[in-house]
Amino acid sequence: MWKIWYSIFDPRRALIAQAIFLGALMFTIHLILLSTDRYNWLDGPRTVKKAEGVTSSQPAKIAAHLDLSKMIG
Repeated sequence: MWKIWYSIFDPRRALIAQAIFLGALMFTIHLILLSTDRYNWLDGPRTVKKAEGVTSSQPAKIAAHLDLSKMIG
C-alpha cells in the first residue's frame, strides 16, 4: 500500500507543502488576533478616549484671554 502512496505523493514535497501551508495559516491567525482589541496580547486592550466637552469654566477663560473690549473699541 505504501508503494501506491509513494507513487501518488512525493513525501518530501508533501511535507514541504504542508509546512508552508501551516506557516501561512499560523501567520494569518496571529495577525487577525493581534488586530482585535480583546485578544491583542502585546498592547493589551485599547482605551477609547472620550471627546472632551466644553466645561463651564472654559468659556470664561477664553473670553478673559481674548479681552473682547480691546477688539471692539
